[in-house]
Amino acid sequence: MSAASATIPLEIAIIGGGPAGLMAADHLSARGYSVDLFDAMPSVGRKFLQAGKGGMNLTHAEPFAEFVQRYGDAASWIRPLLADFGAEQLRQWAVGLGFETFVGSSGRVFPTDMKAAPLLRAWLQRLREQGVKFHVRHQWQGALDKDRLSFITPEGIQHYQARAVLFALGGASWPRLGSTGAWVAPFSAHDIAVMPLKPSNCGFEMAWSEHFRDKFAGAPLKSIVLSHTNAAGELITRQGECVITQHGMEGSLLYPFTPALRHELEQNGSACFYLDLLPGRSLARVEQELRQPRGSKSMANHLRSRLGLEGAKAGLLRECTSAEVFADPTLLAAHIKALPIYVRATRPIDEAISSAGGVELHNLTDQLMLTNEPGIFCAGEMLDWEAPTGGYLLTACFSTGLRAALGIEQWLQNRTIP
Repeated sequence: MSAASATIPLEIAIIGGGPAGLMAADHLSARGYSVDLFDAMPSVGRKFLQAGKGGMNLTHAEPFAEFVQRYGDAASWIRPLLADFGAEQLRQWAVGLGFETFVGSSGRVFPTDMKAAPLLRAWLQRLREQGVKFHVRHQWQGALDKDRLSFITPEGIQHYQARAVLFALGGASWPRLGSTGAWVAPFSAHDIAVMPLKPSNCGFEMAWSEHFRDKFAGAPLKSIVLSHTNAAGELITRQGECVITQHGMEGSLLYPFTPALRHELEQNGSACFYLDLLPGRSLARVEQELRQPRGSKSMANHLRSRLGLEGAKAGLLRECTSAEVFADPTLLAAHIKALPIYVRATRPIDEAISSAGGVELHNLTDQLMLTNEPGIFCAGEMLDWEAPTGGYLLTACFSTGLRAALGIEQWLQNRTIP
C-alpha cells in the first residue's frame, strides 16, 4: 500500500475553515483534543475576510429577544444556541484575541480597527499554538464515513480515519471563496434531508428599460422606505438605502426582505413591494406641491424645485409610472409615496451574500450530530437557517460551531478509546 493510499488515524477532523469550523477547532483544541482542519482552498477564513471588507461587522448589540427574531423560522431552534454564545460572548471572544469592539450608530458591533485580517491572523496563531493542524488544498470527496474520509490533495488522494467529524462546508454563496454547495448531493445520497440552497441577502431582478438601466445602473437610492406585505398578511416597513443595478436592485434595505420576497416569487412567479421616495413628507403635502403652477417648467424641473426629487429617484419614478399617472397630481403623489416595484426573480445564488436552505434541522440532535450518522456533526451556514446582514450571520456561525464542538466533546467522552 502506497503512502498516498494509507489511512491516517485522527482524533477529530473538521472539514471547512470558515467561522463555524474555526470556532469548533478553537474550543476543542483548547480542551486538549487533537484537531485536524481541512479546507479545499489555499488558505482558511476567506469568507471571514470577505465579510470584513465592509468594516468587519462581528455581531449586533440589539436586545436578545429582537436579535433572535432576525432568524425567522429558525428563531426557536437557534435561541438556546445564541443564549450560550451570542453577541456579548462574541465580543468577549474578540477581546480575548486582543481586539476591543465598539457599537456603531446602527447597533452593529465592530472591532475598533474595523479590520478582519488582523483578527483572523491572531485567531489562527492561537489555533496553531493550541496544536490545530491545518490541511489546505484538501478537497473532500463526498463519503460520509468517518472511518474513510478521502481528500484530493496536491500529493494525490489522501485517506483519514477520525473518531469524530465536523462538517462546516458553508452554503453556496461566494463559491470562489470555497462555499460551492457541492456537499448537498452526497448528503442527500445518505438519506439526509437537505432543503434546496437558495440565495439570501441578494439582489433582485426588475424589467428595466434600456434607457433607465444605462443611465442609472450603479446609482444609490437614499433615504427611502420599503414596504411589503408578507405571507402572514403583516405589513413590514424599513427605511434605508439600496442601489439600482443593471438587472434590478440590491442593498442593505432589501436584504431583510429576501425570505418574504423569495417566497412570493416561488408562489406567484412575481413579487411586488412599495417604495416611499419622500418619507419626510406627507401624501397631502406632496400632492399640494405637485398642484403648484409650474408654468413653462418641465415636470422634471417641477419635481426638483417643489419636492427635491431628482436623479435616480426621479428616474425611477418615471420608469415605474405611466404617462396617465404623471399627468394626474393625485395619482402621481400616491406613487411618490408608494411606488410599486415589480420583482421578476432573485439574482443567482453565486452573487448572494449568503444562502438559505441546507441540512434540515430534524436530521440533527441538540448537539448538531446527524441522527443517522453517529459521530458526524454539522455547523454553520450548511444548516437550514438564514438571517439578514448586520452581524447575525457571523454570530450564528460561531454559535453553531461552538455547539457542535461541545457535542463532539461529549460524544468522545462517552466513547471508549478504540
